[in-house]
Amino acid sequence: MKVALLGYGTVGSGVVEVIRSNSESIEKRAGKPIEIKYVLDLRDFPDNPINELIVHDINVILEDDEVEIVAEAMGGINPAYSFAKSILEKGKSYVTSNKELVALHGAELLEIARRNKVNFLFEASVGGGIPIIRPLNQSITADEIYEITGILNGTTNYILTKMKNEKRTFEDVLKEAQALGYAEKNPAADVEGHDACRKIAILASLAFGEHVNFEDIPTEGITKITQEDMIYAEKMDCEIKLLGTCQKQDDNVFARVSPMMIKKTHPLAMVNDVFNAIFVKGNMVGDLMFYGRGAGKLPTASAVVADIVDAAKHAGTNIMTIWNREKIELKAKEDVRIAYFVRIERVDEGIEARINEVFGEVEEVEALAGEYAFITNVMKEKHFAEKIEALGDVKVISKIRVQE
Repeated sequence: MKVALLGYGTVGSGVVEVIRSNSESIEKRAGKPIEIKYVLDLRDFPDNPINELIVHDINVILEDDEVEIVAEAMGGINPAYSFAKSILEKGKSYVTSNKELVALHGAELLEIARRNKVNFLFEASVGGGIPIIRPLNQSITADEIYEITGILNGTTNYILTKMKNEKRTFEDVLKEAQALGYAEKNPAADVEGHDACRKIAILASLAFGEHVNFEDIPTEGITKITQEDMIYAEKMDCEIKLLGTCQKQDDNVFARVSPMMIKKTHPLAMVNDVFNAIFVKGNMVGDLMFYGRGAGKLPTASAVVADIVDAAKHAGTNIMTIWNREKIELKAKEDVRIAYFVRIERVDEGIEARINEVFGEVEEVEALAGEYAFITNVMKEKHFAEKIEALGDVKVISKIRVQE
């Protein structure tokens, strides 16, 4: 089975390494040898044996009937989107780790693959080396999924873990993460939650069978989380995690990415450092947890090669994936019900009475000097915003959602 690889960066070189290192076991599982015939890249690699496979023109791959599977590890929308459409329409399967491509065009590309009796596979696009797409699509199809919640970004999880364990500031740990290569020079995609947003959009689309537009998902990052927030979390026997979630609530679907306070008894609470985890609730199977390295050269490459093997095993047959192009209208974020942990500046001794007047009965939290802290009852987001507004000139220092 001849394969072409698009992109010879970190993940692409990992794909070559996995295929060459595990060639015998891969052949057994695929039922035939897997051989890389071309590697498309803008660059040449004169000191690397891979250079003999390098091509610079996608048409070489498109017009070669021997190539049955194309694996893409470039990232971004252009030219990946046009390449994916052309390759699928040529009757070749397309495997990708590209979350941007899948989140934006996944439903359309699945439709093209179905029409041409080939496959569009993207296991590596969400959890890196963690298997989650295939279980959702094949292993738990007898269930109605009503919640998927996950730690979907290793960079932010590393930062939050270090802030908590080493009592350091966000800015300090971010610099360390950049020095170690966990965070990019421009870290916005990670720390502002955009990476996790695209991943939860993909999972929500698969769980509920219709397209969830990532641009419709309310998204907050971790840049406002402070060392003081971590102290409060410890007092409350909680952890602070950046969570992507999609859930059914009142027969509607909502999705969100934001920092959350979760109890230490929650399955996601002890997922630390660069590790990711995805928590799935089904109406029959109950709670499931998928855990592992959500990024990195070889874990991600391993998932890409697993899809290559799957495509080889199903040559000439489309693997059904239910993800229609019809868009889900998500529940309005204002109507989603949630509890909040709130820190305010203690302006006077009558603050408790004022809070109770506005919020009703709340759960007080032992506060730091000069502050008053509490947990609200579960309420709609719009009602919470109205109550915060009703506090008038009271300074709100921090507010973090609390997982029920």
